[in-house]
Amino acid sequence: MTSLRTIRGYAFDLDGTIWAGPHLLPGAAELVAALRRAGLAVVFASNSSRHGSDVLARELTRLGVPAEAREVVAAFDLTADEVLARIGPVPVLAIGTDDLERSLARVGHTPVPPERWTEARAVVVGNDPLFDFGRLRAASRAVAAGAAFFAVNLDARYPVADGFDPGCGALVEAVATAARSRPIVVGKPHPRMFEAAVARLGCPPAQAAMIGDSQESDIVGGKAAGMFTIWVAPHADVPAVVQPDLAVDGLPELHRLWLQAEDPSGSASLSA
Repeated sequence: MTSLRTIRGYAFDLDGTIWAGPHLLPGAAELVAALRRAGLAVVFASNSSRHGSDVLARELTRLGVPAEAREVVAAFDLTADEVLARIGPVPVLAIGTDDLERSLARVGHTPVPPERWTEARAVVVGNDPLFDFGRLRAASRAVAAGAAFFAVNLDARYPVADGFDPGCGALVEAVATAARSRPIVVGKPHPRMFEAAVARLGCPPAQAAMIGDSQESDIVGGKAAGMFTIWVAPHADVPAVVQPDLAVDGLPELHRLWLQAEDPSGSASLSA
């Protein structure tokens, strides 16, 4: 709780932390609202590879957590810029949603369809609900022929309300195996996401907290970035592979601990 008193900004993962599928998780809206009332900075740091910050912000708002696009840091948005910074504006084969192609085109890249894979100078893999053998063949052949290989993230699973769907990482591994090449990864736990989140929060990394349910991405990456890490672990029987600074069983518990840190006398309440 002493450490919580020093935190001036909070970065929340989305999938599995703020929401699961189409529903907010318990305590999410209340905690975010309380932090904002206290004048603390809040951003949402998502490994999303289907949609960018504008779509995610609208979904947060619809579910009861008002948010603007500038408050969302999405690996989806950072990927097009990463390709641009490394190799310039190029023809890109995008394995993902139509939104991914639009994001790439917005910064100057030229999306090419799978049947024209020989023209691609880069391959970008996101979460693609239409992924099939033809797309796998086109992407892996392009990479094997020398196209730069980028992955939005390496998350093997995508949390949904009734369990999980295969994530971006599952598709990336298929391409990587066939192409015999490893990708440049943009999303968590790699540094670019955390650097962007801390910059949006406007405080030093040591005064910023990363809150998430994934040890491999949220906690590992947050610790490497020098942030205070809070692991949301609703299942007590799941061991901590990497030691977070704080582990809670859900956002309501984090809310209670934050209130205690802010008001050691205990006069504050969750409904304050």
